[in-house]
Amino acid sequence: MSPTLARIAMAIGVVASMARGATAEDASTRVDIARNGVGNSPADFEFARTGDGDLGRWTVVRDPTAVEGVANEHDSTDQHEDRFPLAIYQPRSLENGAVSVRFKIVSGTMLSAGVALGVRNPGSYYAVSASALEQRVDLLLVMNGKIERIETGSDVNVEKDRWHVLKVTFDDDHFVVALDSKVLFTTYDRTRRKDGRIALWTREDNVTRFDQIEVRPLSNTE
Repeated sequence: MSPTLARIAMAIGVVASMARGATAEDASTRVDIARNGVGNSPADFEFARTGDGDLGRWTVVRDPTAVEGVANEHDSTDQHEDRFPLAIYQPRSLENGAVSVRFKIVSGTMLSAGVALGVRNPGSYYAVSASALEQRVDLLLVMNGKIERIETGSDVNVEKDRWHVLKVTFDDDHFVVALDSKVLFTTYDRTRRKDGRIALWTREDNVTRFDQIEVRPLSNTE
C-alpha cells in the first residue's frame, strides 16, 4: 500500500473510532435493578436522605405488575416532615441528559415519588415530584436542604397503586417534564448547576416501587 493510501486508511479508521465512541456515549443505559437478587439492595445505588430520620429500606422485591417481574422498593415508617429518601445511581454523572423511570406509589402519608437529578449531595439537587395526594407534578430545587418550587404541572392524574412513567429531559438550563407520554411543562433555570448524579426519590413514610429506569446522556443540545 502506498504511503498516501496508508494515511487515508488511518484517517478513516480514526473517524470510525470517534463515531463509535460518540454512539457509545449517547446510548441509553437501562439500569439492571435485579442484579443483586430479590431481597437484596439494588446494585449500583448509594442510599441517602434529605432531612432528618432514617434512610429507609431499599430492596429488590417481586412484583408481577412490573415489566420484568421485579421492582426497586422503598419502605419506611418514618414520618419526619420533609424527609426525602434517595437511591443515588453511582455509575453515571450527567451534565445534560434524559431520565425515564416507571414508578408506583403503594402507600404513605404524602403519596409522592419521582426522580432527582444533578445530585451533588443529599441536600443539593433538583427533584421532579409526582403527587397522588395533590394531583400535580412539581420541579423542585433543593439547596442546602431547603426546597424551592420552580414549576408545577397541574391537571394530572397520578394514582396510587398504578404504574406511571415519568420522563425528564434536562439540557443546559432547559427542563422538559412528561408523565405517561404527555408533556406537562417546559421550564428554565438560568442558574442551573450542570453536573451531578440521578436518583430515585420519594417522601417520608411512602412505600414506593420503581422499575424501567433509563438514563441517556445528551452530548449536544437536542
